Amino acid sequence: MADPRGHVIDDSLTYRPLRARGWEVETVPWDRPEVRWEEFDLVVVRSTWDYHRRVDEFLQMLSAAEAAGVQIENPPALIRWNLEKSYLRELARWGVATVPTLWLDRLVDGDLRRIVADLGSPGVVIKPQVGASAEGAVWLSGASTGQRSAEVEDSFADRALLAQPFVEGILEEGESSLFYFGGRFSHAIAKTPAAGDFRVQEEHGGTVRSLQPEPGLRSAGRAVLEALGTTPLYARIDFVRADDEAAFWLMELELIEPSLYLRMDEKAPSRFAEAIAERRRE
Repeated sequence: MADPRGHVIDDSLTYRPLRARGWEVETVPWDRPEVRWEEFDLVVVRSTWDYHRRVDEFLQMLSAAEAAGVQIENPPALIRWNLEKSYLRELARWGVATVPTLWLDRLVDGDLRRIVADLGSPGVVIKPQVGASAEGAVWLSGASTGQRSAEVEDSFADRALLAQPFVEGILEEGESSLFYFGGRFSHAIAKTPAAGDFRVQEEHGGTVRSLQPEPGLRSAGRAVLEALGTTPLYARIDFVRADDEAAFWLMELELIEPSLYLRMDEKAPSRFAEAIAERRRE
């Protein structure tokens, strides 16, 4: 992104190990006009955290780079598939355990009360189907459902959304993220929200710590990659513990611009650099 102010971005940690492998590295804002993509050997899409506000422009840029014949990672077809959260519906059909979800094209007057009843949960999270960094996500619980119904229904009157029961465990245990480079597990973190919030991102006051994932969590991550059927250069897979506490639900499979939290593991930047070099050799 052209203006990274207010964001925590650590992609630059990969530059040194890439240069040690003989690469020249340049950071290019995705919306810089008239980029000559054909001059690059490889384009790695990274922290384009404003793309969701200008999706059409982002897709045009992707098509332009693709037409120039440059290798793009993750591949454009995978990026386009991952752009809308409806990919979660496909993964669920392929056998991946996901958070129970209702999919709607928009909200009309009275929809929120029906959604709460259908989900059978005292707390509900509403998210846009295209979004990043929890922007536009809403947590409704108890009286707030009625108090904010008009506001939320107006916000989603003309855009697609998904509705999920609020998983209470996220307030204490948080959300677990597993990172894979070239299909190989690299590292993991746990993210917990600030008091009174439900969003785990650092931009919203969330706390991040390193995590040694338990075997069940590692198995859940592997199952997601196997269901995907292809090996992305990088993937971040976000989970919450399921209601029965014996398994994990997939929250997000991030293949476009996830924070990779390279700073949380001293060897992660080198692992990512090696995966990039391997992908180019392949």
